[in-house]
Amino acid sequence: MTIELITVGRANMDLYSTDIGAPFAKVRNFEAMVGGSPTNIAISARRHGVRSAPFTGLGEDVVGDFVVDYLTNEGVAVDFVERIAGRATSLALLGVQPPDNFPLLFYRDDPADIHLTVEHAEALPVADVSAVQLSGNAFSRGTCADAAWLIAERAASVGTLLFLDLDLRPTDWAEPADFGRSMRRLLPLVDVAIGTEEELAGALLDGTRPLAHSVTAAEIEQLDQIVAESVDRDGGAIVVKRGSAGASVFDGSGRLDVAGFHAEVINTVGAGDAFAGGLIRSRMQHHDWAASIRFANACGAIQVSRHGCSSAFPTTPEVNQFMKDHGATDA
Repeated sequence: MTIELITVGRANMDLYSTDIGAPFAKVRNFEAMVGGSPTNIAISARRHGVRSAPFTGLGEDVVGDFVVDYLTNEGVAVDFVERIAGRATSLALLGVQPPDNFPLLFYRDDPADIHLTVEHAEALPVADVSAVQLSGNAFSRGTCADAAWLIAERAASVGTLLFLDLDLRPTDWAEPADFGRSMRRLLPLVDVAIGTEEELAGALLDGTRPLAHSVTAAEIEQLDQIVAESVDRDGGAIVVKRGSAGASVFDGSGRLDVAGFHAEVINTVGAGDAFAGGLIRSRMQHHDWAASIRFANACGAIQVSRHGCSSAFPTTPEVNQFMKDHGATDA
């Protein structure tokens, strides 16, 4: 398979509660799937026909075997999955209590993926693929941060389309300010950055504010101004995810707001990865921003209405039918 998209960052085995609505202490049943934002995005993009491959690290353990088998069954290439001796594959557990309580616990004390190295990264065919997607989390710790910087700089130097999902996991950053410093240094290299209002506030507002906390209306107004100034200064585009309200894109031509779709919420985890997979697919196919954001919004809306994460990502025909049912055009 000729690979079109490389995603960079963590992968894990996800155990999702199938006891919908049960408090976590009462959960007795789980469904196993693959997670980790960049690897999820590789799966999501593959559902839309993009030939994708995650660059990630797994342990030489049975959990890593599960992840490889799962990706292979999804048609996702495993050419750049490194097996790291002496380290464990990451694990995540999720409770599902709709509409707004989804307790998520990570087992990532010393996961294999943070031990990716510059030497691993140097073997990637960055100049030969159409796009690379970076996870902001990949820059948080371990030798993976150096590997991710190398990939970002190589992609920028050879003109490979470079996406960044901010993918903020606060517990992986030593200090709140470290996240902002890294992302601000990275943004000028990136063609498209994607983040929630909370993630972008952590990246662009005062570095002393707690990460991933809800933003106020005043902070959103300030943030939108800073985002607009950032794209004017550094180029590229920044996509702001606004939940059920949809999303906004800021680029050199200004700001475009695209409304979201109504959906009954079963599980919000994975919606951002479905959104990113749909957006990347659309931009790689040269759709304009309005069509690309509309398609991505539909992906996210479908995702929140389903149980599961990577197992629930929609396909292109499903997204087009969903948009048709909601009075929107195909993309």
